Amino acid sequence: MTDTDALRDQILAEIAAAASPEALESVRVAAMGKSGSVTALLKTLGGMDPEARSEAGPRFNGLREAVTAALAARKIDLETAALNARLIAERQDMSLPAAVAAAGTIHPISQVMDELAEIFADLGFAVASGPEIETDWHNFTALNIPESHPARAMHDTFYIAQSPPEGKLVLRTHTSPVQVRTMMSQAPPIRIIAPGRVYRSDSDATHTPMFHQIEGLVIDRGITLAHLKWTLETFVKAFFEVDDVTLRLRPSYFPFTEPSVEVDVGCSWAGGKLSIGGSDSWMEILGSGMVHPRVIAACGLDPAEWQGFAFGTGVDRLAMLKYGMTDLRAFFDADLRWLKHYGFSAFDVPTLSAGVGA
Repeated sequence: MTDTDALRDQILAEIAAAASPEALESVRVAAMGKSGSVTALLKTLGGMDPEARSEAGPRFNGLREAVTAALAARKIDLETAALNARLIAERQDMSLPAAVAAAGTIHPISQVMDELAEIFADLGFAVASGPEIETDWHNFTALNIPESHPARAMHDTFYIAQSPPEGKLVLRTHTSPVQVRTMMSQAPPIRIIAPGRVYRSDSDATHTPMFHQIEGLVIDRGITLAHLKWTLETFVKAFFEVDDVTLRLRPSYFPFTEPSVEVDVGCSWAGGKLSIGGSDSWMEILGSGMVHPRVIAACGLDPAEWQGFAFGTGVDRLAMLKYGMTDLRAFFDADLRWLKHYGFSAFDVPTLSAGVGA
């Protein structure tokens, strides 16, 4: 056996006996380091004559390759053993209950919908719903909207390609068809709110093709504009949680109400921040009016006997005003970072006693 063979057997035995990564590293340095035994042999090749170098070179390089391969294999064995030991030590009983914090949050639109339902339920209003794909008659004709009205134009309304026998189909542009369906199916007196998704062909920082709206309807005998004003004042005070509320009713025009009024709420911009209350400035929040006699008649009721009022506002807009959101498009971006910032805990159930936004 040559000296090279003896050295290889010695180093390989030391590698095999290394019981830890640290021990293996010591063997590697002793053999392959700058002053290692294998390195020393390789350095002697430079001082040999060509004949001796051609004879010693293959043996020395074979020694280096054998040691390098043994070191790599032993390193893998040690790392695998260490990993297996760690996995055994870190075993967990998955049958034990885990206390994980709730990660989900309630979307601001859902929260505001619940707040509105809580407020109007206290005023005796029921929640009504209807289809989002409506007939042209329910969406326009029954609401006294003439054929020539701009709202019927395709640049404002999404029409469905298929037209059944009952007429054209549209994605509803407001939740007013729910009022029509309720008056046709339910005998007065009627007190409902109709929240839901609506669709219009518009998109910018304050408009989206799909948004949320809530409308209210009261049908009874002897209903006047004073009842409407009191209802809206009570709603605004409860929703914005302020007592100093001033409403301004401005004459306007809607085909389905007569008279029609736009409603502004008093506010201030002290320090550049919007605050509801007072009368330093005004902000429009909704449209309303007395239900047009033609709408009452179209739903099969006698306008000489029954009167009522209706109002409508954007739920998204109310959320922006109350909670300080600036861009309506972010409501529909499905960005979890935005939702974690503006979202509500699943346990934040709106109640009038605690304040609907508590």
